[in-house]
Amino acid sequence: MDARDAHIDELLAIMARLRDRENGCPWDVEQTFETIAPYTIEEAYEVADAIDRKDVADLRDELGDLLLQVVFHARMAEEAGHFAFADVVAAICDKMLRRHPHVFGDARVESAAAQTVNWEALKAEERASKGDADTSALAGVSRGLPEWQRALKLQKKAARVGFDWPDVNPVFDKLHEEIDEVRAEFANGSDAARLTDEIGDVLFVCVNLARHAKVDFSQALRHANAKFERRFRRMEAIAAAAGETLDGKSLDEQDALWDAAKAEERSASC
Repeated sequence: MDARDAHIDELLAIMARLRDRENGCPWDVEQTFETIAPYTIEEAYEVADAIDRKDVADLRDELGDLLLQVVFHARMAEEAGHFAFADVVAAICDKMLRRHPHVFGDARVESAAAQTVNWEALKAEERASKGDADTSALAGVSRGLPEWQRALKLQKKAARVGFDWPDVNPVFDKLHEEIDEVRAEFANGSDAARLTDEIGDVLFVCVNLARHAKVDFSQALRHANAKFERRFRRMEAIAAAAGETLDGKSLDEQDALWDAAKAEERSASC
C-alpha cells in the first residue's frame, strides 16, 4: 500500500470513528444527507474562492474539506446499506471511461466543441437507460443548482439547438427592455409578485450577457462583492481616522468617502 492509499484509508477510518454511535462525535452522529448538503455546497464555494484568490495553500486545504464532504455522505450511505466510498470511486471511474471513448477507446473527436456535443449525447443515453423519458433539449439540468448556474445551463442547452442571439448586441437591447419593465412596475406600485417576476427577467438576461462575454457570472459577482466590501471598509477607516462613524454622516458625505476610497485604489494601481 502506498502513502496515498494509506491516507485515504485513514480518512475513511476517521469518519467511521466520528460516526460511531457509542464513541463518536455527537454532532457528526446526528447528521443526515439533508443536514450535510448545505456544508457540501459551502465547501465547493470555498474551493472556488481559494482559486479566485490564487491561494494554492488554501486551495489544498479547501479541497480536503470538500473531500471530507464526499467521505461523510459515503459513510452515511454505507451505514444505511446503500453504497460505500469505494462504490463512489468506481462509479465515477466507469463514467469517465464511458464518456471519453475518444481517449479510452477507438472513437475520434476533432475539437472541444465536438466533444461537448458527444458528451451531451452520452448523457442523454444514460438518462434513457435509467428510464428517464424526458427528451427535451433542456433535460438533465439539475434543480439543485444555484439558480444563476441553472439559468446558465438552460441557456447553453437552448443555444445548442440554435435558440440564441447571434451576438451580444441584442442581449444589451433585451437588458434595457427588462430594466424598463422593472422601472414601470415600480412606477405602477406593483406588488412583490410582479416585481419578483420582472427582476428575475433582468437577472436571467445578466447571466446571458456574462455567457456571451465568456465571463464566469459567479466569479464576476464575487469580484463585485469583494470590491464593495473593500471600499466600504476603507470608508469606515477614513471616517474612524477623523473620529467619526458612517452612521453619523449624510448620504452625500458617505458618497464622498466612497469616491475617496475609489480614488485611492486607482492611485495604488498606477
